[in-house]
Amino acid sequence: MADPSEYELDAWASVQRFKTRPFSSALTNVNQQMVAGAAELGKRATEYLESHPKAGAAVSRGQKTAAKGAGAVKAGARKVGEALPAGAADWGSSAAGSIRDAVARVAGAGLSPKGVIKQHRRRGHDVSKLSDLRRLDLEQVDLVRGRAAAWYYPAMAALSGAGAGFVISGSELVVPATGGAAAAPSGTAIVAAFAGDAALVLGLSSRSVGQIALQYGYDPEDPAEKVFVMSVIDAGTAASQAAKTAAFSDISRLTQALVRGKTWEVLDKSVVSKVAKQFASMMGKRLTKKSLGKAVPAVGIALGGAFNWATLEGVVDAANIAYRRRFLLEKYPQLEASSSFEVTVTDAEGLGGPTDTDETISVLDELRDAGGPDLN
Repeated sequence: MADPSEYELDAWASVQRFKTRPFSSALTNVNQQMVAGAAELGKRATEYLESHPKAGAAVSRGQKTAAKGAGAVKAGARKVGEALPAGAADWGSSAAGSIRDAVARVAGAGLSPKGVIKQHRRRGHDVSKLSDLRRLDLEQVDLVRGRAAAWYYPAMAALSGAGAGFVISGSELVVPATGGAAAAPSGTAIVAAFAGDAALVLGLSSRSVGQIALQYGYDPEDPAEKVFVMSVIDAGTAASQAAKTAAFSDISRLTQALVRGKTWEVLDKSVVSKVAKQFASMMGKRLTKKSLGKAVPAVGIALGGAFNWATLEGVVDAANIAYRRRFLLEKYPQLEASSSFEVTVTDAEGLGGPTDTDETISVLDELRDAGGPDLN
């Protein structure tokens, strides 16, 4: 049995120490606090002005402006609450369909095993098929795969989030000045913007994980790999410690099954399709719930961009860790004895820690329920 190189041992140690980024972990909580506190914004502003007598005439002007602002925020929040789905039964077929269609269009376009193989051959690596990459030293893989995914996909998602924030809250930017909520977007526009943005975020997540899978020598079009990709997205988007732990537990069990060559005869396309459909619906609700800050007037655009950046950043991080771990375990099964694959959601001082309200999603449970293998 071969031994890992020094480079691979260092990489293994880094995998064992993996923690989520503070900014990514804190943003969901900031988003929830922003939404919960938005309705109190006008009241607090008024109280502040009243507590500073030297403000003089500015107090009365501030009271009027703050009152208008509070009314606009409440109106916007009410529209979001009325328009957004409260549960699985309320998540309309058009929104879920939009998500599935976008994932299908974005996730696989341009991802080619041949392209990755050509990159390695240009480096002088002796590979002729995708699986040959898994025989290489991890250092050789890292030389070819680059770091573009770490910023490209988050940047694309941030643009979408900022655009969604503008659609959802942009027309409310002038509401405090005009003194009414009539300019607020309709419930239909809000739902469309949230659903469309969630669709693109999920599509970009699928594509980024698929690209990283190829870079480590795994074909994202393989049925078993599609299940693994969904588990990685689940881990990358989970906000609470409980949801994150459950998602990485799924990844660990899937990794063990794949490394040990567990048979997947029952995992046909229809089973994967059922799992993907349910997963898209659950992720649509998760992404929408986590990004309600897009609806807050004035800051919705910035929050939308920041939230989407952090989401894709988390997905890319989770993909790199999951595939590096799997790559190393497949080559060096003896490393499993030193495996402690527990991911910690990092708090960010001053930004608010992650909440425990994030819904736990188990891709393995969905796989079992759809007629696939039971890996629990």
